[in-house]
Amino acid sequence: EIYTLSLHDALPISAIRAVLNAQQSAWNRGDIPAFMNGYARSDATVFVSGDTITRGWQTVLRRYQKKYATAQKMGRLTFSNLEITPLSGDAAVVLGRWQLAREKDHPHGCFTLIFRRLPAGWRIVQDHTS
Repeated sequence: EIYTLSLHDALPISAIRAVLNAQQSAWNRGDIPAFMNGYARSDATVFVSGDTITRGWQTVLRRYQKKYATAQKMGRLTFSNLEITPLSGDAAVVLGRWQLAREKDHPHGCFTLIFRRLPAGWRIVQDHTS
């Protein structure tokens, strides 16, 4: 069955876009804990990068804090080419691109995020970033 977008779905799309905008702003302030507010605070949260699967909100937070320990390593984050597709009333998938502007390099790639509508709002439950 194909899920069709209705006027009712504009709210989830704008809410998800707001989560991603808040993440980008938090990252660019150097605030990894605030960036992590976009993820579900759950042991079931999954982050996949390369051949590594990280499970659990706290573990994902520690991974980011270790990998991006300084402002120079964090750089300036930009999300682009966002495609937000509602899957149901409480789930959506987001396809997009990320780029870090750093002094010596500009790493970039793509991501697929699965968002769920939780009591705390729309949150990422699974993140596959390449």
